Amino acid sequence: MLGLEGTDVMVTDVRSETLTIDILKRGVDAHKIIGKRGELLEKLSQLPGVGIKENTSIYSEGMLGWIVLDYNETKSALERSEQMAREIRQRIAKRVMVFSTGMEVFNRQIQDTNSPLIKKRLEAEGYSVTVGPTLKDDELLIAGNLRQAIDSGYGLIITTGGVGAEDKDHTIEAVVALDPEASTPYVCKFQKGTGRHHKDGVKIAVGYASEAIIVALTGPNDEVKSSLDILVHGLQSKLSKDMLAEELARNLSKILQAKMGSHGGMSQ
Repeated sequence: MLGLEGTDVMVTDVRSETLTIDILKRGVDAHKIIGKRGELLEKLSQLPGVGIKENTSIYSEGMLGWIVLDYNETKSALERSEQMAREIRQRIAKRVMVFSTGMEVFNRQIQDTNSPLIKKRLEAEGYSVTVGPTLKDDELLIAGNLRQAIDSGYGLIITTGGVGAEDKDHTIEAVVALDPEASTPYVCKFQKGTGRHHKDGVKIAVGYASEAIIVALTGPNDEVKSSLDILVHGLQSKLSKDMLAEELARNLSKILQAKMGSHGGMSQ
């Protein structure tokens, strides 16, 4: 009657005149519980061994307390709160944090040209972009900064670099730590163990964590630049993480084939 499965409800205490339950489900549809006091008590009274008196009441300090509220008054308040929630989600979705990774950038051996490029492009699309610190090649450090950005209310986090096949590249692993089901397609493959190839290829990643989107791109500036139109279109079209990742990887693969095809050592 409240839109809950039997497995979502756990009885935690039963006394002569009190039944205490816990709801195990993370989310409850408020529209299905508002003003349902009478219906709920009627359903309970039909259970064998359960008696309902005139002074029987329902009590909750949490959201389930909405069961006893007036439907019309509470429905209006709920609609206002849902509108506020939609507006908050929209603002969060437009907040972007950008991280560059890699020791060369961290030690300022090379200039970070990716972050300003991403910032300019996305701000032109109406996003609010913050450039975060350059991150060392450390999986836990990168994952920690991604999580902190999500917890700080950024709906889109973009990283550049650290997705290669060397043993120092850990960005993909950091994304997977936050979203074990992140989409991580290959941009190109190598023979593992040859040269500096500790892994069998270059990947990118698109993952979701707490409603935030994480996109891990390659590091070269021309590759990042070529990815931005695809990224913007994918976000506007609300592509799934798999579809967005595949489109980004397909484009980057063409670029790498043009760069490396004549030198060998790369396969698809």
